[in-house]
Amino acid sequence: RTRIRSRRDAQTRQLQDAVTNVEKHFGELCQIFAAYVRKTARLRDKADLLVNEINVYASTETPNLKQGLKNFADEFAKLQDYRQAEVERLEAKVVEPLKAYGTIVKMKRDDLKATLTARNREAKQLTQLERTRQRNPSDRHVIDFEEFSEKRRNRNLYPLC
Repeated sequence: RTRIRSRRDAQTRQLQDAVTNVEKHFGELCQIFAAYVRKTARLRDKADLLVNEINVYASTETPNLKQGLKNFADEFAKLQDYRQAEVERLEAKVVEPLKAYGTIVKMKRDDLKATLTARNREAKQLTQLERTRQRNPSDRHVIDFEEFSEKRRNRNLYPLC
C-alpha cells in the first residue's frame, strides 16, 4: 500500500512538474513569438510609409527618375506583401497554437488539483478507518463497511493515474 501511494505521489509530482514546465516555457514562447509578429508587422507598416513617400517624391521628379523610383517603390511594396504573408502565417501557425496550450495547461492543472483533493480525501478516510480499527477491533461489521466504502470510492478517485 505504501509503495503504491509513493508511486502515485511520484507520478503526481512528475505531472505537476511537467505542467509547470509547459506553463512556464510555452507562455514565454508565446509572448516572444507574439512580440516578434508585432515587430514584423510594424516593420511592414514603416515600409509601406516608405513606399508612399517614394511615390510622392517620384511625382516631383523628371520622367526617367520618376519611372525608376516608381519601379523601385513597386518592388519594395511586393517585398512587403511577403512580409504580410509572414505575419499572417506566424500568427496562424505559431502564435494561435501556442495560445491554445494555455487553456490545455489550465485544464490539466485543474485535473491535478482534483486528483490531489481526491488523494487527500482518501488519506483522511484511511486514517479514519485505521482509528476505527484501533478503537473497535472486535466490531468487524463496522470495519468491513468502512473498507467496502473505501474500495468503492477508490475506483474513480484518480482520473490522471
